[in-house]
Amino acid sequence: MRLTAAACLALAGLAGCTTSDVGGSASSAVAAALADTSRPAADIARDANRKPGEIVGFAGVEPGDVVAEIAPGGGYYTRILARAVGPQGKVYALMPEFFANRPGGLDGINALAEQYGNVEVVVVGNYAELSLAEPVDLVWTTENYHDLANGDIGAVNSWAYRTLKPGGTYFVEDHAAPGTGTSATSTLHRIDPAAVTSQVTSAGFTRQAASDALRNVDDPHNVNPRELDGRSDRFALRFRKPG
Repeated sequence: MRLTAAACLALAGLAGCTTSDVGGSASSAVAAALADTSRPAADIARDANRKPGEIVGFAGVEPGDVVAEIAPGGGYYTRILARAVGPQGKVYALMPEFFANRPGGLDGINALAEQYGNVEVVVVGNYAELSLAEPVDLVWTTENYHDLANGDIGAVNSWAYRTLKPGGTYFVEDHAAPGTGTSATSTLHRIDPAAVTSQVTSAGFTRQAASDALRNVDDPHNVNPRELDGRSDRFALRFRKPG
């Protein structure tokens, strides 16, 4: 069910939900996830720039889905995904090994997992060797793909392919560096969306759709996104595993 004007107005005060979302892709489950009163105030303050209603809806998240979230960081999207998939769904929070090696590095995500109940923390050292307990409906990564591309991105994309159910979705959102290929991944922490498409489709995926919800034409593309206070030009791509 798409978010209606009445539902959006009922969520007044949520920065991520405005009447401009009407007719968009935010489902009632996602709207309820955004309205979750346990979300930190700092997360809610980021909604205006991250537009989670549109992004989660574009990715096609549904109640009951099993999601593998790559590098969830502080859990901004982990919380939303956990509520959106509901008690019949599950979120695997895939934490990079270097986080686990920091003193207290997993404390935050472990506390989140305990709070939500349907989140399982998995420490990842090598994607080529990673195996989850079940196939998933969605592999999700936001603002991390450019870092993954500095390593063995082929192994990551191949892992995503074999981990997904047939017909499953691979969702990638990141900071845009049009026309640069992968040359800006380690310097500006950005990546060319065309390079992402080439790498992901080479792993066997089909590109389904792109969203311009996070487009910012005023981004000069030659600075680190951290300098833009959450207003970088970002792309969102949805890929499908055939089947």
